[in-house]
Amino acid sequence: MGVPVGAVRELLVVLVVAGTGVLLALLAAFGPWHPGVGDRHPAVVVELHSPTRPMGTGGVAEHAG
Repeated sequence: MGVPVGAVRELLVVLVVAGTGVLLALLAAFGPWHPGVGDRHPAVVVELHSPTRPMGTGGVAEHAG
């Protein structure tokens, strides 16, 4: 009544792949995303604004396209 060797091997492969996925997710979530000191293009804040929408245009921007 032992466990087949193939089943144990398959479970180990599944656990290794799952562990690798968790490690990659942790690296992506908690790893440094900002540029370092020697990088040429520092991170900047992006200014967000909406295009001008005059009255009577149905919500379409003036210079859409």
